[in-house]
Amino acid sequence: MMRTWQITTVTDAARARIALARLAAAHGVPTLERTRLAADLSAHLRQCLTKGGTWQLTLRLAGSPAEEGLLHAVVAPSPEACAAGEPPWEVTVPCPEAAGAAEAGTVAEDPAALAEALLGADEDTAVVLDKLTEQEDLVAFHREELHQTNQGVLALHAELDAAGRAQREAFAAERSARNEAESARRRLTFLADASAVLTASLNHEEIVRRLPELLVPEYASSVDVWLFDEDDKHRSTPHPAAAVLAARTGRPQYAADHPGNLPGVDDQPPSALDPATPLLCVPLPTRRAPLGVLTLSPPGARWNPDDAVMLIELTRRASIAIDNARRFEHNRDIAETLQRALLTDLPATPGLSLAARYLPATHGLNIGGDWYDAFPQRDGGLITVIGDVTGHGLHAAVMMSQLRTALRAYAVDGDSPGRLLTRLHRFLHHLQPDLYATAVIARFHPDEPTLTWAAAGHPPPVLRLADGTVRTLDAKPGAMLGIPLTQEIDDHTVQLSPGSTLALYTDGLVERRAQGIDPGIERLAAALGRFDSAELDADLEGSADRILHPLLSDSERDDDVCLLLCHVRSDAAS
Repeated sequence: MMRTWQITTVTDAARARIALARLAAAHGVPTLERTRLAADLSAHLRQCLTKGGTWQLTLRLAGSPAEEGLLHAVVAPSPEACAAGEPPWEVTVPCPEAAGAAEAGTVAEDPAALAEALLGADEDTAVVLDKLTEQEDLVAFHREELHQTNQGVLALHAELDAAGRAQREAFAAERSARNEAESARRRLTFLADASAVLTASLNHEEIVRRLPELLVPEYASSVDVWLFDEDDKHRSTPHPAAAVLAARTGRPQYAADHPGNLPGVDDQPPSALDPATPLLCVPLPTRRAPLGVLTLSPPGARWNPDDAVMLIELTRRASIAIDNARRFEHNRDIAETLQRALLTDLPATPGLSLAARYLPATHGLNIGGDWYDAFPQRDGGLITVIGDVTGHGLHAAVMMSQLRTALRAYAVDGDSPGRLLTRLHRFLHHLQPDLYATAVIARFHPDEPTLTWAAAGHPPPVLRLADGTVRTLDAKPGAMLGIPLTQEIDDHTVQLSPGSTLALYTDGLVERRAQGIDPGIERLAAALGRFDSAELDADLEGSADRILHPLLSDSERDDDVCLLLCHVRSDAAS
């Protein structure tokens, strides 16, 4: 089906527009598409009328199977316009239904009918407007939903941002707490390790020397230890005013051109000795008065307050260690002085040479227990003795002196070595029930070629005979002196000949922790056996030194050492 309209005037255009709308409605074109088609046609026809001439509108409903259900509208210009190259206007819309009547699309030429048709065209416009209103309402609804969604998204973003910020702050706080905990752990570990190093020594000079080694460079760039009673040795060394103030007040002082803000520390002006360097001056406290002042300069621009607190605590511990070491050294000096004062000047005895050595322990307070003695009896005999009091220090030295005095008193009666040790055992048990001792007593007599000896818990004497043979006098000894046991200690005898040498000693000479005492006694016997009688006759003092050197060369000498050599001269027979 095809219909054609010639359009020259506005009335022609109106009639053609109405015809198109009716035909499209008859073929079931939706209102919205129908209105859009009519509006497009009106706009194009308006342009055509403006250009003038005759225009032709052709409506064609496709009849072929391939184009079934399509409505084609074509506005073609007059032949002259086509000749001028004016292109036609075309539009195609789907037609879901067939025409309901044959006159669909016809418009009467009567003006009244035309006007009524134009008014009727507004129905489609009203429908479109209703659709438009619905769409506007729908758009408004969706816009409100979108607004609400945006508000929710914004709120969610704000919450997420707040949560993220809170999480970052929590992470930062956790990281800060972890760093602080790690720093605190590092300080505590350092404080514990440094305290162990300082308290391990009983030499105050070594403690003072170790302080800078511990602190530089991590906690200080320089360290100066000022000990008051040693100031006389270093009078040329000036001390900062802050150190003097710390000594006077007993409070830590910080001297710098800026406030230190360190806990428990007073701020002072910079030191005139070095104004550019901050100084932390900490007194070395004791229960009586400060020992001195520790002056430190920071490893960087200034100290962390927690590091300063740790340094003050370390200074307190160092002060305790120095004070304890000085007390120990003082007691050790007293014990060694008393020990040496009580050691006997060996008597001169015809036919018998004596040589003695006493070496105090070089480590710890292990002095004051070893002793030796030699003195004549009224019958012309000579008593030699060597012993060791359990314990060390001043108390052991005093007890040793009491045993020495008691032995000399008992020996006046002329008792034998075994009897003397038995009486010493009773004396010590009565005087000091919790203190014990070991001893060996040997008696020489110029008119008798016999050595009488007795031992109580002591390492056995070593005897070198004139022919160079070495024996260990290990006959049954008594128990230690002073133990809660009733005992009678036996005498033992051995024949002597000129050229024989008896070695009495304490366990510090032969005992080693890793080896025990027996290998040491064997080494002593071997060392004594390397001498000949002539060498011992000529220089017994030098022989004593030559015996000690190889035996002590591998020892740290953490115990006293006593050695008493008794040599029967080879010329005694003449």
